Amino acid sequence: MAVLGERLRELRRRSFVGRDSEVSLFRTALAEPGLIFVHGAGGVGKSALLEVFGEVAEAAGRPVVRVDVRHLRLAPGAMPAVAGGDRPVLLIDTYELLADSDDWVREEYLPSLPGDVLVVIAGRQAPRAQWRADPAWRDLMRVVALDNLSPDDGRRYLTVQQVPPEWHGRLLAISHGHPLALSMLVDAVRRGAEPRTLADLPDVVSALLTQAVDAAPSPRHRAVLEICAHAPVTTEELLHEVIGADAGELFAWLRALPFVDEGPRGLYPHDIARDALDSDLRWRAPGRYADLQSRIAAAMLARIRASVDEREQIQLLVDTIVAASARSKIETCTAPPPTMQAYADRLRDGDRDPIIAMTSAWQGEQQAALAAYWMTRQPAAFWVFRSLSGEPRGYAACLELTGAELDEDPGAAAMWRYAHDNGAPRPGEQVRAWRFFLDRDHGQFSSPSVTLFAACQTLDILIRGDNSAWTLVGAYADAARWCHTLANLGFQPASGAEYAVGDRRFPVFAHDWRRVDVTEWLRFVRARQTGAPVQLTEPGKGKAVLSEPEFARAVRDALRDLHAPERIRDNPLLRSRVVRQHERGDRPSVDTLRDLFATGAGVLRPDLGALVDRTFLHPATTQERIAQQLHLSFNTYRRHRDRAVAHLTEWLWAREVGQRPDTE
Repeated sequence: MAVLGERLRELRRRSFVGRDSEVSLFRTALAEPGLIFVHGAGGVGKSALLEVFGEVAEAAGRPVVRVDVRHLRLAPGAMPAVAGGDRPVLLIDTYELLADSDDWVREEYLPSLPGDVLVVIAGRQAPRAQWRADPAWRDLMRVVALDNLSPDDGRRYLTVQQVPPEWHGRLLAISHGHPLALSMLVDAVRRGAEPRTLADLPDVVSALLTQAVDAAPSPRHRAVLEICAHAPVTTEELLHEVIGADAGELFAWLRALPFVDEGPRGLYPHDIARDALDSDLRWRAPGRYADLQSRIAAAMLARIRASVDEREQIQLLVDTIVAASARSKIETCTAPPPTMQAYADRLRDGDRDPIIAMTSAWQGEQQAALAAYWMTRQPAAFWVFRSLSGEPRGYAACLELTGAELDEDPGAAAMWRYAHDNGAPRPGEQVRAWRFFLDRDHGQFSSPSVTLFAACQTLDILIRGDNSAWTLVGAYADAARWCHTLANLGFQPASGAEYAVGDRRFPVFAHDWRRVDVTEWLRFVRARQTGAPVQLTEPGKGKAVLSEPEFARAVRDALRDLHAPERIRDNPLLRSRVVRQHERGDRPSVDTLRDLFATGAGVLRPDLGALVDRTFLHPATTQERIAQQLHLSFNTYRRHRDRAVAHLTEWLWAREVGQRPDTE
């Protein structure tokens, strides 16, 4: 029995028209090894042509290896090894994502393949001059520029799609023969749309997609379409998490849409379709747009935290960052480069010299010496961004500052002083400092390393935020370029912390996690992405960052005033991190604090827990009467009471600073 995939391939085969000269060229090329380089605009049909090439090769008995660069998880050995002897055919799609690794592909990867292989590369850009400058590649390579369908081929396509002839002229005029636009127009006509003249292709696609949303069979189908436009990739599991039942049926419907493609990690719309659908929902239903973003972000966050594979976590974050970037109005957040040219890894033997060299080239020898200093002392702080060949093409480092070993580095010292002067870390709390970031070829300008750096920073927040006092960013040398980006992420300029290394000055940006925790930070970032008005803390509700003595005093006062609402409302303990972390909805903070006291009393020694309960939680009489009921002198009773309060305070303090309490 044929599987659904075979049925889909058959339907796509029937829909393929034209490209006769390209297919003929490929049939001829099968006779000998070489390279065909196909290039053309997005949506012009390169992937469909490669699929036909693969079927022609298989019909000729040739083994076919297919690679879509969008779906690679880059690491050493990610590009396939091709076995020789049977005249294999290697098809590489979406080659533009390997632009930064083009030299490696041309000089190392392709020459390492068997001598009888025929390679087809398809991408948006024509081969670079280096390909043509090499006489050997010039002889082996044939270049194919793929353009829109001719009018005759366009009419053949519309006939195959059973579009009435009276529509052919209009649809061809609107689409100019662009295959993706023509496919979307066919779908719109089938749904009852009557497209007229439109100015250009983006407007055509926007109009078609708006009608596709309106014509969805049900509100749930429309929601699925919106999720696909908003999520980095859409899986049946994601649909189930976001919208619940019927996820399988809805996923199958989504999968069949003409502008939705599929890869190994799930479904994704064409870039033009994603932008148009996203813009339509933002304009038409801003409230639903914000809610959808929140639910998808929560589902992605759960997947990231559930994963034990650091590289998988980084990839999920990269997908999320790239998908969200199109909605940003901040220059450095918009359209971050894809990361197919690089992947994030940890520091390895052999990385030291390349990191020192790129740092010296971009930021001077003094900065390079400091990078070497920290590579020796905190090697685990370093992320290395590697190219396809495995060599370092960028790096970043997040130091854990302790106040020691800071004399050698003015940057680390400046960040530590700022944190200490503006809310010193308490026992068990970390000060995290992003001290270095560079891309070998682009410095701190747009590059895949920028995207990976953002993913590493976010992962550090999600993993370490609960026991961090501060995260500081002092890695950027251009304050004007990056201040808006960091403000958009809840990081504010650290006044007075700017530092100099050689002739370069580095601004510092800071975030205190005790005042704005990870949950509130995520809420802030999501709101900024949707354009909703948001601020990190409400006026008059500043978060309390208490020293240990201040915290102990606040606990004693809160126990005393627990049943005196007019007094306890001013207790700073209600604004402490331990209380905020346990708050649920609009429930009063006093109730949360009372529950924490009860939970803490329950883990104390039974006699001490009973004292807390009878004295503070459920006082039925005076403390003198309680002492009498327990057959204790009042002085003895007070010693036991104070010991119970001290143990309860220790239990709460351990949670305030992110430590595990000894009483558990």
